[in-house]
Amino acid sequence: MALLAIMGRPNVGKSTLFNRITKSRKAMVDDSPGVTRDRNYADAEHDGVKFSVVDTGGFSKNDPDAFVDLIHFQVNQAIEEADAIAMVFDGKDGPSPFDRDLLSVLRPIDKPIFYLVNKIDSADLEYLMADFAELGVGELHPVSGEHGYGIPTFLDMIVKVLPKASPKLEEDMISIGVVGRPNAGKSSLINKILGQERLLVSDTPGTTRDAVDTVCQVNGKPYLLLDTAGIRRKGKVKHKLEKFSIVRALKGLERCDVALVMLDATEGITDQDVHIAGYAEERKCGCIFLANKWDLVKDKDWALKKIKDDVRMNAKFLNYAPFMTISALTGQRVHRIFELVDKVYAQYTTRISTSKLNRMLENAITRHEPPYHKGRRLKFYYATQVSTKPPTIVCFVNHPDAVHFSYKRFLINHIREETGLDQTPIRLLFRQRDRKDLKVLKSGG
Repeated sequence: MALLAIMGRPNVGKSTLFNRITKSRKAMVDDSPGVTRDRNYADAEHDGVKFSVVDTGGFSKNDPDAFVDLIHFQVNQAIEEADAIAMVFDGKDGPSPFDRDLLSVLRPIDKPIFYLVNKIDSADLEYLMADFAELGVGELHPVSGEHGYGIPTFLDMIVKVLPKASPKLEEDMISIGVVGRPNAGKSSLINKILGQERLLVSDTPGTTRDAVDTVCQVNGKPYLLLDTAGIRRKGKVKHKLEKFSIVRALKGLERCDVALVMLDATEGITDQDVHIAGYAEERKCGCIFLANKWDLVKDKDWALKKIKDDVRMNAKFLNYAPFMTISALTGQRVHRIFELVDKVYAQYTTRISTSKLNRMLENAITRHEPPYHKGRRLKFYYATQVSTKPPTIVCFVNHPDAVHFSYKRFLINHIREETGLDQTPIRLLFRQRDRKDLKVLKSGG
């Protein structure tokens, strides 16, 4: 789709405008400057015209932010990709030397550029626009990202200059969430996959604050990559922006089909890695463990056995998740990630026929009889698969609450053996069914 880029100096309200235009809360909003660092994309629609919007980091030549050069690179990338640009000024603070810095970058650009004076909450405040005449940019448009003033008029103008959208791909895309501790190499991995500096990369933990969605094609097949902020221990999350980032990362897990749980191979699996893996397991998405920075490991044979054993021991609840070593820096085995993703996704979307499922269940309870409840053995009537992503099976039992977790685990493992679903979560639910005429599945008792 056509792309609108929103630009401006720090803290002029770009993210608020982004959220208003896209009718979302995808971009984080805070009073402190520098909240948005990566480019952040979302779709929008106005008057039947669909387009994409990108929110960029605040542009300032003399910004003390350690990431200023990377932010400038991201802004320039957005300019190159955009079909139209919205340059945002702060109506309450007036013109700034930082505005002139960005204007010097935009003046040579041969694309439609709209100059918005933000924080003009009503017609009574439009007199504040007079101060910006000295910038010599031509027509100025009063808007309020916070209250919506002037936004419909601005969007009317935007849809007239944007090129028409191309037909959207109908093919379903596998969504891949990239999660892990700060500085595990998540952004480096996505940049290696995309072949460009799509996301900020730094040795400083906490660089990525927003979750950023990116569509890519590998071997002609589209995938949706969800990059997320690094998740730290709750006790170490002091700044409210980092708390927002963690919430956003967890929401990314809820949206993904397959989670790439990234570990630092030089440190091995930590307690926090196990917690993050637990978040993925709770949300029942497919999972793949990636031990990154393998190029820095010296005794690889010993390290491989050690980290695999530690993963299986400490994250045994994800014993079905494949494990692979990679180097996002050198690209070692990165291409194989998508082979694994496809295999996991195929199992994640598997549907088992009801007849086959009940044969498996009958074999299972014959092999290992259900436990007793109040002196009487539990009765299993029948089972059916109700959904995929992951395969979700409901067993009708006379006393659902009496099924012990160990017997539930036995049934899940039996289903894995019979179906070959060894790389996907399986959700097994128990429901009450009291009808006397239902045939009870046979057991050895």
